[in-house]
Amino acid sequence: MSCSDDDLPLVARARGPIAGHASDSDDDVPLSARVPSVTTTKPKPKNKNKSGGNKLANKRKPSDTEDYSSGDDEPIGSLAGIRNGKSSRPQGRSTKKKVKRVDDEPWREKKGAKKMWSSLEHNGVVFPPPYEAHGIPLVYDGHDVELLPHEEEVATFFAVMKDTDYAQKDIFVKNFFDGFKKTLRGGPHGFIKDFKKCDFTKIYMWNLQEREQKKMVSIEEKKRAKAEQAAAEDKYCWATIDGRRERVGNYRVEPPGLFRGRGEHPKMGRIKKRIMPEDIIINIGKSSKVPEPSPGHKWKQVIHNDTVTWLCGWNDTINTKDWKYVQFGATSSIKAESDIQKYEKARKLKLAVDAIRRDYFKKMKSGSILEQQLAVTTYLVDKLALRAGGEKDDDLADTVGVCTLRVGHVDFLPPTTIKFDFLGKDSIRYLQEHEVDPLVFHALQRFCKGKKKDQDIFDHIDPTKVNKHLQTLMPGLTIKVFRTYNASYTLNKLLKETTPAGSATVPMKKAAYDAANKEVAVLCNHQKGVSKAHDAQMEKLQDKKKTIEKEISALRKEKKEKNKAKITTLKERLSKLELQMKMKDELKTVSLGTSKINYMDPRITIAWCKQNDVPPPTVYTKALVEKFNWAMEVEPNFDF
Repeated sequence: MSCSDDDLPLVARARGPIAGHASDSDDDVPLSARVPSVTTTKPKPKNKNKSGGNKLANKRKPSDTEDYSSGDDEPIGSLAGIRNGKSSRPQGRSTKKKVKRVDDEPWREKKGAKKMWSSLEHNGVVFPPPYEAHGIPLVYDGHDVELLPHEEEVATFFAVMKDTDYAQKDIFVKNFFDGFKKTLRGGPHGFIKDFKKCDFTKIYMWNLQEREQKKMVSIEEKKRAKAEQAAAEDKYCWATIDGRRERVGNYRVEPPGLFRGRGEHPKMGRIKKRIMPEDIIINIGKSSKVPEPSPGHKWKQVIHNDTVTWLCGWNDTINTKDWKYVQFGATSSIKAESDIQKYEKARKLKLAVDAIRRDYFKKMKSGSILEQQLAVTTYLVDKLALRAGGEKDDDLADTVGVCTLRVGHVDFLPPTTIKFDFLGKDSIRYLQEHEVDPLVFHALQRFCKGKKKDQDIFDHIDPTKVNKHLQTLMPGLTIKVFRTYNASYTLNKLLKETTPAGSATVPMKKAAYDAANKEVAVLCNHQKGVSKAHDAQMEKLQDKKKTIEKEISALRKEKKEKNKAKITTLKERLSKLELQMKMKDELKTVSLGTSKINYMDPRITIAWCKQNDVPPPTVYTKALVEKFNWAMEVEPNFDF
């Protein structure tokens, strides 16, 4: 296949600005998972009168009423369900008919699905510890309010985030306080109705003190606590499938907290309810022992679905149609086999892509309106690596993909440039300009003609129709396969073209790899926000650079023969530092990890490492080296 620019996705050739960055950090990781803690037994707070001892309790007037007709009234900890209440569609949403999602009932066996195992054993999940009340009051309208434990827990969720960027966002505060009021409703503290009168400082300061105390714990104690936890959880780390003992991925149930999300997610700040055994479906072999739920509880359901390999599943408490799964770990043979199949399918597309391109250009010229729309979407998926996009519920973020683009998401810049501006996955803004084929430019103009800004461009298709169409072009071809192909093909091509030859150092080669990785990340719209520490880190590196430059200058002034070797060494250090600074600044808004983990065939990277004498840990984390262990035996001449 030709390696001309025509084969390279458009993003790698002509790219517009990147905007609307969102952090790719641990935003969705619960606080307890990010701040390691040593479990200690705390004394229970004194039993104080919380039912009527607060001065403000009598301030509540009979006229203090509130509209609680929302459909989101379940108490914290209840099983999230799918509601049937109707709501008006937000202006500008896609008007396409909603299609029942395939994973709405993941426990049901799909007709004709392949059998994945004969026997399956595991030990279930580890639940977060129950909440321990600290007894620190919330201050409301200048008075201490001693909350009930379940109220205090929710107040603490917000208090520990009081000084974060999230807590400064109106939508985050509104969603939190709506949930907090529902938690208080019907209890002695229902009079708390005004967020501006709430002062969480005392709880915030308590949390700071707790964190400082944890820092004071000796290294030996931390190691002992970690070892004890590891021993207690060891049985959950493993599952046995068809007699093979395999490592399990994340077997811990996420603790409750406040939802953060990415980008400007409309649900940020909502309360993530505590998951109970009654929420969880266990998938296990018929003859295997079912794990015991917590005392006094029972599992939602126990199934024996041998056409899937997940072990446990439950509804996400924020996006209730989404499912959380416990699956085999990244280093398991199950995941390795899945990865190999995924990348081999993408490699097959390399052999078929020329015929696919001829097909979509032909249909753009002479096909029906349906065929033309399928042809243009296939072009956009091929050249821009756009996601499919699907209809969202009314209370979800208005994120779109190629199938749900609306007229207002594109601007036509003659002769053949199109500006795209929309929210993609995780509410990450996609703002890029691309020069496209004239056929595509004029076809999109026709599809938009006479429509309002909130109307669909592709009004004859949806993701299901597009994927069915793709499978007529190549068995098993989907939009995601196209993205994997584009990412891998781009990396493979750029590494060949940009890797420095000759006496280039490992840091120089790594910089070339990172630059190629960056192009793939931009192609896939994998962005992140600039780290708060970025400026400080750059300033520190700048200081280090100035120090080295002063040392070189001082040695030159001495004009001693013995200084020549020192100057050479310092120059090498300076060159390496300047390269590090350059790459750090260029990559500050791009997330390299997602494409490495999910889209770029690891055999390309490992073969490149072998060809260029670069140790794999230079470009891969330890976890990725373990995950892609199956790719380590690839030959240096591997070509995607």
